Amino acid sequence: MPTDTFRLETFLPYLLNQAAEVSSLSFQQVYKEKYGMLRTEWRVLFHLGLYGQMTASEIGVRARLHKTKISRAVHRLTARRFVTRVTDSHDRRVAHLTLTSQGRAAYDDLHGIARQYEQKLLAQLDADEAEALRRALTKLTQSPVSGFT
Repeated sequence: MPTDTFRLETFLPYLLNQAAEVSSLSFQQVYKEKYGMLRTEWRVLFHLGLYGQMTASEIGVRARLHKTKISRAVHRLTARRFVTRVTDSHDRRVAHLTLTSQGRAAYDDLHGIARQYEQKLLAQLDADEAEALRRALTKLTQSPVSGFT
């Protein structure tokens, strides 16, 4: 009989993943049903909405997304006329991405929904719990554990 006391249900990476999935499902339904977007697409849209013109590489660094996923998302957003791509005049390998007016309207709509959704999630916690959770998650995302690859 195994004597290992490891419990998947309390393993921090598992709990973080479960919390991320549960907390994002309802919001995911909104951007998928209203705009036909996938998760990476709304993340690209939000980065452009929040920070203005960016390159795919800049979005990758900020969002911690692989360039292939960003490329696919940008392709779909461009095809749906949410994003424009303008090739850099000095370096043809670089494209500057900007929201179109249609993309800005989608961003504005989803931004309002995201704020309401976040408030609904936070209503499950008291103020101290919400602040502690934000601090802990921020700390974990800013200092990745190394040496386990």
